[in-house]
Amino acid sequence: MIDPDVLSRVPGVHESGLADEDLARLPTADPPPAPWTCRASAVLWLARAPRAARGALPAGLRDRRPVGVIGGMVRYRDTPVGAYDEVFGQVGYLRGGRPRSTVALMAVDSPASLVGGRANWAMPKALVRFDGDPTASMTASTAGWRVTTHVRPLGPALPIRTTAVVEQQDPDGVVRTCTMVAHGRLRLALVRAEVRSTGPLASWLRPGRHLGLVGDEIEFTLSPARPLGG
Repeated sequence: MIDPDVLSRVPGVHESGLADEDLARLPTADPPPAPWTCRASAVLWLARAPRAARGALPAGLRDRRPVGVIGGMVRYRDTPVGAYDEVFGQVGYLRGGRPRSTVALMAVDSPASLVGGRANWAMPKALVRFDGDPTASMTASTAGWRVTTHVRPLGPALPIRTTAVVEQQDPDGVVRTCTMVAHGRLRLALVRAEVRSTGPLASWLRPGRHLGLVGDEIEFTLSPARPLGG
């Protein structure tokens, strides 16, 4: 059975905190275990990491030197916990000369996805409301913060396959890694992001116009988490 106290202690930025009413909505059964294979449409945007990005890292990763930030809006059509929408902010850096990243903010409209993300990978998922379509215009909002994206696709859709390693810190302080293998058809895009928050979200997930990728035929598999170096 899931312990809500452990879920609430997954490290994340201010905007990823869980209120008591959010914890009360969560399922208590164990979530489907990793790996998860998901199919989705999404928009991703890239930006150079501002100085504030280091403050978005959990304590166990604070020695990393951020080089970039990735934002994303996703509409999942098929996952082990059903369909749902997602917004995320990810801080990228180099470790041993290789690209790595950590998810500092992730929010969804599915309590089952929240439990799965926090329990399986220590992804700091919160609950938000969504409106729109990630391939055109979409908004994720709560009482305390709001992210809106407007997408202008550029050029033809091209097949892309990529592998990425993500590092997340558990509530017990252990840093674990998971691997995402993704493929799909994506187009270059100009993405205008609007970011507002009562906290520091906009200081590192910067608003403005960014180069990105958009597609409605994306599939990825996220592996089980393992201890760093394991």
